[in-house]
Amino acid sequence: MKRLAFSLALLAASPAFAEPDANALYLSKCSACHGTDRLGGLGPALLPDNLGKLGKAGAEATIRNGRAATQMPAFKDEIDEDSVKALAAYVYAPPAVSPHWSQQDIEASRILTPAPAADKPAFSADPLNLFVVVEGGDHHVSILDGDRFEPIFRFKSRYALHGGPKFTPDGRYVFFSSRDGWVTKFDLWTLQVTAEIRAGINARNIAISKDGKHIAVANYLPNTLVILSADDLRVEKIFDVADRNKHASRVSAVYQAPARDSFIAALKDAPEIWEIATNPDAPPVYAGLVHSNEKSMTEALPSSQGLFALRRIEIGEPLDDFFFDPSYRHLLGANRDGAKAVVVNLDVGHEIATIPLPGMPHLGSGISWMRDGRRVMATPHLNEARISVIDTTDWSLVGEIPTAGPGFFMRSHENSPYAWTDSFLSPEHKDEIQIIDKQSLKVVRTLRPAPGKTTAHVEFDRSGKHALVSVWEMDGALIVFDAETFQEIKRIPMSKPVGKYNVYNKITFSEGTSH
Repeated sequence: MKRLAFSLALLAASPAFAEPDANALYLSKCSACHGTDRLGGLGPALLPDNLGKLGKAGAEATIRNGRAATQMPAFKDEIDEDSVKALAAYVYAPPAVSPHWSQQDIEASRILTPAPAADKPAFSADPLNLFVVVEGGDHHVSILDGDRFEPIFRFKSRYALHGGPKFTPDGRYVFFSSRDGWVTKFDLWTLQVTAEIRAGINARNIAISKDGKHIAVANYLPNTLVILSADDLRVEKIFDVADRNKHASRVSAVYQAPARDSFIAALKDAPEIWEIATNPDAPPVYAGLVHSNEKSMTEALPSSQGLFALRRIEIGEPLDDFFFDPSYRHLLGANRDGAKAVVVNLDVGHEIATIPLPGMPHLGSGISWMRDGRRVMATPHLNEARISVIDTTDWSLVGEIPTAGPGFFMRSHENSPYAWTDSFLSPEHKDEIQIIDKQSLKVVRTLRPAPGKTTAHVEFDRSGKHALVSVWEMDGALIVFDAETFQEIKRIPMSKPVGKYNVYNKITFSEGTSH
């Protein structure tokens, strides 16, 4: 009832000049993805504080033309210009009741369903070669045997899982996050959900700490970073996210940095990168000037230290899409408005290089490998049909690989000489998977396993001998390929399998997949 009353209050807050058309338009065109209360669902919350720097003109353009690399469609052929403007004004109207999600709200949402004790999995398959498959079509998750390629278990998930599941270091537990802020803990041995909690109204993703004890939740709404206990999802700490000047910001994403024993957070609206310690013995963080750094002679007051100590790294502009080198010493960042990538040395806390990368690089899908004795990273572009290859020693662009169309995902494996990429964002070539030789940087094969259907998101098995490809449709499938011969091995029907994640590759931080 509280939710209903709040929804009605929000709807009643529409500006007078926009009634009744904007209200009706919103309910018919927007509410399915963004919620009747504008608090988000499949799409983000549509409230002034949540829309950041988009502005009404930007909102109008998004309504007309859609948004690249998202599920936001274009409405220019469905509604007229007056309706576009009315909708933009509607979503920028402040609600009568300011939305919030307090620690009390979070704790009240927690659901515990303890699993029975188990000293081994309830199945005979290799527990480290499982695939966790997110089926976006009907909002389910399937657990797949990575040796026999047979489903073991399937269960209903929260609506619109997003950001990729995260695993405990031993691979036993997996955590999911949904766009509407729910975090779910699932026991891969007993095949049961053991805990759930709603950590926010509109969430982006989660990360798990190096020791597997803490879960970080990146929220768009409210502007918070929530830390949960991985044991039972109780709240451990809530950061109200704002820069040094107290300007609030959404959190675009949070990542585990295992080599640093920390979380790294990307802020959508502030020119800062946050590093949060996950080591109880983390050294002090000094926010101001340090008079002396001589050992045992530091003359300054720490702003924080130990577990969850916050370090702010100031940068020139907000960055919300990250790639990390394997040492986690360097971060490569970009934003959706730019045509470049910025390299940040996390040790010293400064930008050290800028790489021109027009075409909106999708660094979050970047991978790395060794080539001619040097480590390179490669990234697809969301707006251009190419892969950029960068030397991570001197951050120079060493090659560009033409592809059939703009792509979203790129994957490989340490034991494979090939990288696989899609043309996800090309209407003409969305059904193509291109396979690239990692040494010659040449496309050696193009696959069209489901002509006319979107085909994307490759993931390798533990050994690197097989590559699994998604047919990204409601009547979709997982297609298993021999990663050496490129021959199809098996096809498993699935409901829009938007992602699949191999336990071993994730917990070992394989260089061929994203983290």
